[in-house]
Amino acid sequence: MPKHHITASGKITAEERGKGLRTIRQVTPYLWPEDAPWVKKRVVLALGALVLAKIVSVSTPFLYKAAVDALAGEGNGTWLVTLGAIALTVAYGVARLMTVGFGELRDALFVRVGQRALRQLALETFTHIHRLSMRYHITRKTGGLSRIIERGVKGVDFLLRFMLFSVGPLILELSMVAVLFFILFDWRYALVVVVTIWAYVTFTFKVTEWRVRVRRQMNEADTAANQKAIDSLLNFETVKYFGAEAREARRYDESMEGYEKMAVKTGQSLAFLNFGQSLIITAGLIGVMVMAAMGVQQGKLTVGDFVMVQAYMIQITMPLGFLGTVYREIRQALVDMGEMFDLLHQPAEIEDKPGADVLKVQGGAVEFDKVEFAYDPTRPILKGISLSVPAGQTVALVGPSGSGKSTIGRLMFRFYDVTGGAVRIDGQDLRDVTQDSLHAAIGVVPQDTVLFNDSIRYNIAYGRDGASEDEIVAAAKAAKIHDFIVSLPEGYDTAVGERGLKLSGGEKQRVGIARTILKNPPILLLDEATSALDTQTERDIQTSLKAMGEGRTVITIAHRLSTIADADQIVVLEKGEIVERGRHDELLAHRGRYAQMWARQSAEEAEEEAAAS
Repeated sequence: MPKHHITASGKITAEERGKGLRTIRQVTPYLWPEDAPWVKKRVVLALGALVLAKIVSVSTPFLYKAAVDALAGEGNGTWLVTLGAIALTVAYGVARLMTVGFGELRDALFVRVGQRALRQLALETFTHIHRLSMRYHITRKTGGLSRIIERGVKGVDFLLRFMLFSVGPLILELSMVAVLFFILFDWRYALVVVVTIWAYVTFTFKVTEWRVRVRRQMNEADTAANQKAIDSLLNFETVKYFGAEAREARRYDESMEGYEKMAVKTGQSLAFLNFGQSLIITAGLIGVMVMAAMGVQQGKLTVGDFVMVQAYMIQITMPLGFLGTVYREIRQALVDMGEMFDLLHQPAEIEDKPGADVLKVQGGAVEFDKVEFAYDPTRPILKGISLSVPAGQTVALVGPSGSGKSTIGRLMFRFYDVTGGAVRIDGQDLRDVTQDSLHAAIGVVPQDTVLFNDSIRYNIAYGRDGASEDEIVAAAKAAKIHDFIVSLPEGYDTAVGERGLKLSGGEKQRVGIARTILKNPPILLLDEATSALDTQTERDIQTSLKAMGEGRTVITIAHRLSTIADADQIVVLEKGEIVERGRHDELLAHRGRYAQMWARQSAEEAEEEAAAS
């Protein structure tokens, strides 16, 4: 996450200002796209409505002045004066209505443009995140990524609405008022208006910079308190086991104490900001009103002029009153958008080569040719492994934790690229084919199946988009989970909960197996696919997996050796190297590493059976 480049005094630095300008430049193409002329037309029309709204708004006090002058008796004939005042008052009301009308027309024209930009940015970011490598994802918190997208999209929305429809119109209106004061009265009126606005803006920006730092500290305290609360609630059972309710409450209260102090400081600084703004505006208002009153006394101005001056000053103070909030929020929006664009610029580690071919699976033969790999260059995981898996055969990978079994599966699915050697399917280097075609050819049943927070039907059907109900049911039956599903009150519509937590480990695993059966790929990767199942269910599933593997290339990673005893080839890994390979009976006869593992597991299983009986 990018750091905030703020000095100790809270001042914005040149680096952060540069990042803000970069962010504005990056969002501009979404508002002026070359491939969507209708968007450009709407932007132009919206800006036109904005200018018309400000012209009418600035003209309104003229009508107010004329009505007051008419009522003050300037004109010939009492009834004409009265009629003129009424007409001018009506015109004044119509002008105010037109100001609102043009403003709403501007919003109505621009809303499609803004929402289109938000949708495109959100989709582009979401798609890009899925393209990033596993290495990136395992170093980032999923919640943090979703918050970056959420805050970034909200930041774009805020920036579009407030910079285009608040800050821009405000600058236009202030400029027009200053020019009108110079033309209609004299330079002194314009000078007072300009000085008042300059003092107001300077004071607002400086105090807001200070408040940003205070606000950030308050948010950090709030985040810390919220994190402690969530962590405690997620570990509800642990808290109960150790009778730590009072301890958790104390930790939470300590965090909230820090939040309370900063919240008080934030509220006090806001009061100071509001009072200072009012003082500057009031001083400017009094200044021009005194000059206008003197002009009326001297006969140089009419009462209507006096009222018009007041109307202009009141008119410009209303949008100025929101300047501090708008400035702070725009600053925050730029930071949030900057984080989202930083994410968009995060390079994808694994990318298709230009002109990459589609993987053509002719039988599904997999070859690891002197494969080397390391997550960290200082700690190699695979050290020149060579392994051939003939089409239609089952090869089992066994060995202690950390030997590189799961890494082989990740390389085959191309979550990572090898650092040496090559992985091929039917002679095609995985780096030369598209990732989509590679992923379509491989079905994976992981050790820990994670499900979507949706129905059982949705999770099984995820294996193949557009699968029919009969195909879903057939896959569930093959995975030995159909009877369990239909026994539930809601059947296939049963919600599985977040990450599938409403199902047991074995039930989740069987849903994952059904999902892969439905995908029907030519190559299977089973990463300890039955590790979460009881013995009887495991035997049933093994039968299903064996049937599913008929005619397919299967690479199975196993901890329980009894599940892979009938594999065509068993490969024993240790410290990233192949130490043994062969069939089950051959390896037992060899009396090497595999035989030791088999003897140890057989003794453990015998002890478990004896204890159970």
